[in-house]
Amino acid sequence: MSREPPGFELPLRLLLGFRMIIDRLHAELARQGHPDLRPLHGFVFQAVGRDGITGVELARRLGVSKQAAGKTIEQLERLGYLARSTDPADARRRTVRLTERGLDALRRSARIFDRLRREWAETIGPERFRAFEQDLQRLTPDDLFRLDAPGWFGN
Repeated sequence: MSREPPGFELPLRLLLGFRMIIDRLHAELARQGHPDLRPLHGFVFQAVGRDGITGVELARRLGVSKQAAGKTIEQLERLGYLARSTDPADARRRTVRLTERGLDALRRSARIFDRLRREWAETIGPERFRAFEQDLQRLTPDDLFRLDAPGWFGN
């Protein structure tokens, strides 16, 4: 008869699974021409979205300071993933948008995530994997895109 694992193991295994997927994603993105991207950048890209946002909005969505958001924007702008511009509706407002390079990284990420998901499903079998995903859906909130993880980890 096997013993139940201690309670602290569950969040560590979930985090380890996340880390494994993200590490493999970034290794593949590097091979595909995006070697400078880091895990934080994916949260930034999701927060910016297709419509763009201000630096203040980005900081709020990520749960970080305006200064931290500004530094990240500057870094991603230098790398060619983000561009700042003046909002045509309000000249005082500066928005941040994904460049074509940023959109390319998102498209590639989506394909890589789909492949990694298929690999996990093949490892434990499609039925068990689908049940695993359904159980995670039941145990977690519907809001998949909580982007405040960078700030949450820092608090």
